[in-house]
Amino acid sequence: MTTAGFIVTHAADASFERGLRSFFEYRDLGIKRATDGRVVAHVIRAASGSDFSSQPHLHKTAFQFVYILKGWIEFEYEGHGRVRLEAGSTVYQPPGIRHRELGHSPDIEMLEIVMPGEFATEEVPAVNG
Repeated sequence: MTTAGFIVTHAADASFERGLRSFFEYRDLGIKRATDGRVVAHVIRAASGSDFSSQPHLHKTAFQFVYILKGWIEFEYEGHGRVRLEAGSTVYQPPGIRHRELGHSPDIEMLEIVMPGEFATEEVPAVNG
C-alpha cells in the first residue's frame, strides 16, 4: 500500500529479482518509490545456482548501510582488510570505499539502505587491506 510517500510491504507479497550482482537476488522494499528516488532499501539474498565472483569495486553513494539478517558474508575493505559480518552485524560503507566480497553463506540475507536511490558502481584495481 502506498500514498504520497507512505508505504507498507509484506513478506507474503515479496518478490526477488536479479540485480547488481548476478549471484544475489534483491527484494525492493518500495522506499525508492516512496522517496522519489532519494533512498533505496532492499533485502539481498544468495541466488541459488549462481557462481560467486566478486571484483574490487566502489559505489558512488552518499550513504550505504548494511544489516545482516541471516547467515554470514566476508568483505575486504580498503584500509581495513577482511571483515566478517554475521547475523546482527552492521556496516556503514563510506562513500567511495573500495571493497570486494570474499564469500558468503548459502543462506545470507541482508538489508541494504543506500542514498541516492540510483548510484553508479565502478570496478577498480585490487583492494589493499
